[in-house]
Amino acid sequence: MEAVSRKTITVGVNGEQYEREVDARRLLIHFIRDDLDLTGSHIGCDTGNCGACSVLLDGTLVKSCMMLAVQADGAKIETVEGLASEGELNGLQQAFSDHHALQCGYCTPGMLMSATALLRENSSPSEEEIRKAIQGNICRCTGYVNIVEAIKAAAQ
Repeated sequence: MEAVSRKTITVGVNGEQYEREVDARRLLIHFIRDDLDLTGSHIGCDTGNCGACSVLLDGTLVKSCMMLAVQADGAKIETVEGLASEGELNGLQQAFSDHHALQCGYCTPGMLMSATALLRENSSPSEEEIRKAIQGNICRCTGYVNIVEAIKAAAQ
């Protein structure tokens, strides 16, 4: 039986520093959910297609099911849990609520992280830019209209 290689990594997640020993083959999404107990990011497909696991890594949107935890060593990660401040929804989260931009909620964390990345780059995106920014996120419930409306409202 082959021994599993392990490595100690240090990451900043939502402003907190963590140092953990992980298997070299451990996916970032499993590290976030299972090792750090931050379960807001969802596992939807394990193939990078659905976007439910999207997080920001050093400010760049990534699908955490497509990265190894060891690749995030030294990085700053933002998850959906980091969007709210002191228990209060941020403007984007509130817009999702106000515009009924979620139903089952499974895609919502990834949608919020994709929209966060967009709005940080472009505070006044067009509808076309919004749709392009969330094209890597699959929603099986809403039909996207309310999600786009929520992002437009948050941009204003």
